[in-house]
Amino acid sequence: MHIEPGLVDGAKIILSYATAAGAGLFTLKLARDTIRQQGLASLAARTAITAVAVFSFFELLPHYAVGVSEVHFILGSTLFLLFGAAPAAIGLALGLAIQGLFFAPADLPQFGMNVTTLLVPLFAVKALADRIISPGTAYVDLTYRQALQLSTAYQAGVVAWVAFWAFYGAGFASENLVAIGTFGIAYMSIVLIEPLADLAVLAIAKTLNALNGSGFVTRRLYNAA
Repeated sequence: MHIEPGLVDGAKIILSYATAAGAGLFTLKLARDTIRQQGLASLAARTAITAVAVFSFFELLPHYAVGVSEVHFILGSTLFLLFGAAPAAIGLALGLAIQGLFFAPADLPQFGMNVTTLLVPLFAVKALADRIISPGTAYVDLTYRQALQLSTAYQAGVVAWVAFWAFYGAGFASENLVAIGTFGIAYMSIVLIEPLADLAVLAIAKTLNALNGSGFVTRRLYNAA
């Protein structure tokens, strides 16, 4: 998803550098934990897969400009469940950067806002997963309700951050309110699809038990905590 160019400009855009830096520091902490659990090679492999997936989501899946941003099928909770928080976070940032550098250079000034908008909701999904998924449950055994909760948390987080940047940049004029509301309604419609995508992908993963312990997926996908 992309904040519209010019929505936040001038000195105001400095805030996006600070929020992106904060998200980056937390990602480094998650990466360190991941390396301790499964090693550097596993982190690198999962990050590469996630980055390719994210770039494909941005470029190949349907996406529409709506209101103050664009509606994308980012599948953040799916990436988290398959690859873990750190690879998903780094992959989201890399996929966004690759797209901006080679296909949408006009989005580069908004990179700090966009990366914050994608990563902070992912961190919220991790926190929620730690709370609602029992330590004895592997991710392949998630219920629809749990998948729905994770997906809703991610999409709602994205909408909340887009709304924040829009209010921060353009204020509370009626036109801006309508644009934010239109985007929010359109984006939350993804919740109708993503939980089903999560369960479908997890069902496929369950049949591919050879991935268990391979380092190409998060250990929690097949194993209890």
